[in-house]
Amino acid sequence: MNEQHFFCIFAEEIHAKTLNLVPLCELNTSVVKKMNSKPTKILPAEWAEQQFVQLTWPHSETDWADMLDEVNECFVNIAREIIKHQNLLIVCTDTDEVEELLGDADLSKITFAEMPTNDTWARDHGGITVLEDGKPVVYDFTFNGWGMKFAANHDNMITRKLYAAGIFGDAGHRNCFDFVLEGGSIESDGEGSILTTAECLLSDNRNNLSEEDIEVKLKEYFGLKQVLWLNHGYLAGDDTDSHVDTLARLCDRSTIAYVKCDDPKDDHFEELKKMKKELRKFKTSDDRYFRLIALPMADEVYFEGERLPATYANFLIINGAVLLPTYNSPKDEIAKEQLQKAFPDREIVGINCNALIKQHGSLHCVTMQYPSGKK
Repeated sequence: MNEQHFFCIFAEEIHAKTLNLVPLCELNTSVVKKMNSKPTKILPAEWAEQQFVQLTWPHSETDWADMLDEVNECFVNIAREIIKHQNLLIVCTDTDEVEELLGDADLSKITFAEMPTNDTWARDHGGITVLEDGKPVVYDFTFNGWGMKFAANHDNMITRKLYAAGIFGDAGHRNCFDFVLEGGSIESDGEGSILTTAECLLSDNRNNLSEEDIEVKLKEYFGLKQVLWLNHGYLAGDDTDSHVDTLARLCDRSTIAYVKCDDPKDDHFEELKKMKKELRKFKTSDDRYFRLIALPMADEVYFEGERLPATYANFLIINGAVLLPTYNSPKDEIAKEQLQKAFPDREIVGINCNALIKQHGSLHCVTMQYPSGKK
């Protein structure tokens, strides 16, 4: 489907009145600068126009084996909502099985890619798209199962296999295997700022680097102006070491939706209160304070005696809509109303994600968007 991009720089033709060679020092300085310059990099915001979204489908050899029917229903609902708005990529071990599950869904909007997989968390094993001089390049970071907690040998190979198969179209591919990074750990405004958590990025089971060193790496990879570090906030039952996409989300260049806990008796109350104070101090790329929109703390959900990380912050922005995880709770409607304030021009669609949180993730965690590169 795709030919690999080769980036070439052509020097301007040099005209001379004589046959004598032009000394190098007399070459057009703009050409020399172009030959020596690095590409301008932008990490697109999630609300930028998307080409497609990736789902990595559950199967009987994953941790979903004991509840496969339940989680398949959730994945089908997510898939059906996505293809109402844009194309969908499904990575799976058996295309025929997934097609049967999808029933009468419009398969013309879906591309299937068969390969071995460990699990379903596309947000963290999926490629991260960067625009280099306006051209999409899929950055392929190492995924180590959230700090070697879980096997990831197959999932860590997915992005490079998709590229080799031409799934990414005209987009390029960049080997970033020397750095561990999960998509759920960073939020971008598309203008040079990212929001992240120290708990995750500074954990010694990822890269074991200092905050300063991590920041240098991030700025180098994504062309950033600033990194906004959250030092507070967590969810019980979370396996990711506090991914930012479970706590606080950029909704536009000046708005952050965040999880707020109003119950002083809840274990999360103090940490989330401190997180809000941090968010209040952050400034946008153009040096203004963010508008903050509070999302309710989801009602407690327990499974096999363990509190699960239910969160309304784990929504997915797609073309023309926002998919909001819901949990059969009266707070679902409150979360929907609050999120509509952040996205007045998009439809807010609730999808029951009680199945997903039983494996400690939610809707955003199982998806990865691929920007088109268009503004």
